[in-house]
Amino acid sequence: MSTLNLGILAHVDAGKTSLTERLLYDAGVIDEIGSVDAGSTQTDSMELERRRGITIKSAVVSFAIGDVTVNLIDTPGHPDFIAEVERVLSVLDGAVLVVSAVEGVQAQTRVLMRTLRRLRIPTLLFVNKIDRSGARYAGLLAAVSDKLTTAAVPMGTVTSLGTRQAAFVPDDAALVDALTRHDDALLAAFVDNERTVTPRRLRADLARATRRCLAYPIFFGSAITGAGVPALMKGIADLLPAAAGDPRGPVSGTVFKVERGRAGEKVAYVRMFSGTVRTRDRLRDDSKVTAIGVFDRGGTVRADEVPAGRIGKLWGLGGVRVGDPIGRPHGTAAHHFAPPSLETVVEPARPADKGALHAALTQLAEQDPLIDLRQDAIRQEISVSLYGEVQKEVIQATLAGEYGVAASFRESTTICVERPAGTGAAVEFMGRDGNPFLATVGFRVDPAPAGSGVGYRLEVELGSMPYAFVKAVEDTVRETLEQGLHGWRVTDCVVTMTHSGYAARQSHAHATFDKSMSSTGFDFRGLTPLVLMTALSRAGTVVHEPLHRFRLEFPADTFGTLLPVLVRLGGVPGQPDLRGPVGVLEGFVPAARVHELQQRLPGLTRGEGVVENMFDHYAPVRGPVPSRSRWDANPLDRKEYLLRVLRRVP
Repeated sequence: MSTLNLGILAHVDAGKTSLTERLLYDAGVIDEIGSVDAGSTQTDSMELERRRGITIKSAVVSFAIGDVTVNLIDTPGHPDFIAEVERVLSVLDGAVLVVSAVEGVQAQTRVLMRTLRRLRIPTLLFVNKIDRSGARYAGLLAAVSDKLTTAAVPMGTVTSLGTRQAAFVPDDAALVDALTRHDDALLAAFVDNERTVTPRRLRADLARATRRCLAYPIFFGSAITGAGVPALMKGIADLLPAAAGDPRGPVSGTVFKVERGRAGEKVAYVRMFSGTVRTRDRLRDDSKVTAIGVFDRGGTVRADEVPAGRIGKLWGLGGVRVGDPIGRPHGTAAHHFAPPSLETVVEPARPADKGALHAALTQLAEQDPLIDLRQDAIRQEISVSLYGEVQKEVIQATLAGEYGVAASFRESTTICVERPAGTGAAVEFMGRDGNPFLATVGFRVDPAPAGSGVGYRLEVELGSMPYAFVKAVEDTVRETLEQGLHGWRVTDCVVTMTHSGYAARQSHAHATFDKSMSSTGFDFRGLTPLVLMTALSRAGTVVHEPLHRFRLEFPADTFGTLLPVLVRLGGVPGQPDLRGPVGVLEGFVPAARVHELQQRLPGLTRGEGVVENMFDHYAPVRGPVPSRSRWDANPLDRKEYLLRVLRRVP
């Protein structure tokens, strides 16, 4: 049997988890369809998921369609949990993107589709809820073509739309027109003799186009009534590509999820791309695999191995984190979505619980590294990064429910970044000008293109000092740039090491090594922040805030009331379209003001306004420059820094 690792993605409340239940039921894995409202679904296993009726963590279940074993990964739909979706994308062979026939294409749908297309993940679209009042067919197809992709291929029509009797009728009528757009051979055959273009040939050509991301078949149906689901299942088996990989090749896999077992042990979810992992194999950090689980017919069964193409659960990898490679790295680690744009300070309800709070958040950070757990060394405050307020509520409930730690959160603030305004350089030589470290270090900081991150280069000979010192400097550079002149992370720059020097290993006659006469890694780790921040100060930085792209739909006659408020919120509107009764306006608004815009919109538009928004880019802050309190020894204040690092003032 072949294997297909399939992701189900959607905007919140599109019916994604209900579709998962229907697929498992139709495949014979479960005898009764669970309900999201009743908290009885297979994939929402967390108590919090069942209580809130939303998916928070990705979950894996397995079922068979003919001779294809499908490992289905149900992902969260709420934008606050987009990081969970990001980790899943790296292990998929194909995807089903669910759209509601009633609510239509949402902002989250557009974000997901854009990412699936960029990563070239073969995708089927499933329009759910055709049995609901207000369901659309032609209008929905137009919205998909306008907002998602012009390569969508309708796989049939719908009868009795918007009623419990709604049904999906498969029809290949649209295939010829869709496929001949990019298949000259098919077009020529159709023109010469259309009888040669048989339904079998059309389906084969559609499968090839789908796997090359040239076509996106779109099915209609209802997860509640089951309409259209058999056609979707046939499409999954026939149109999406099976997992590839050589089980006898070098071991290569990716950890996309980490959870804790009942005894508190780490369990790593891994997708294998090559080779085979077996029980008792020694992998990363010489950790030994103590047990393996694979997914089978809705559950997990113990196994001796997990081969290429499969998804498995590994026990025994104590230090494993989300994103870690198993064996050889597969591809390059990359963020597919915007980073979190909010942060908050977490405080225990009882001061005595501070240690327990940090330990609990450390475990949550193992499962979601993007929360970026950090503790202020000066004030001992614990901070985390967030995508939104719902995520904050979920973390708070998880701390209380799973760890027994009651915690409160301060008001969320926007996370900004700093970019160099120009070029700056600095150097400190060993034994000169009050340099207390046995090290010479020099840096130049240059601006780099937006989105390029932090680059690091050497203008000194790599062999001019031991590699351990070179590595210590580079690691410290990246750590130091987490806090710039205003306390924000510095990005889009190139740091060049221009000077280096060290005191060679020395010892007294007939004595052991004397570190007071010889350079150590401590000297380079201590001096680097001072020199780097001096260079950065000379370059200067500009604080940038995250901007969201918005799309507003509103009664056209309310535009005069809406526009001044939007401008006061810092919005940058584009050209409005007021040609019909419903006006459309696109533009940008600071992320910090999105929530206020959402709250004020109903009152400004008689309750008829609709806003879509998503992160787009960073832009220089207009007005007062925000700063963030530092949590380190502050190399911008030399006296304070040396006092804390050396425990004395030279």
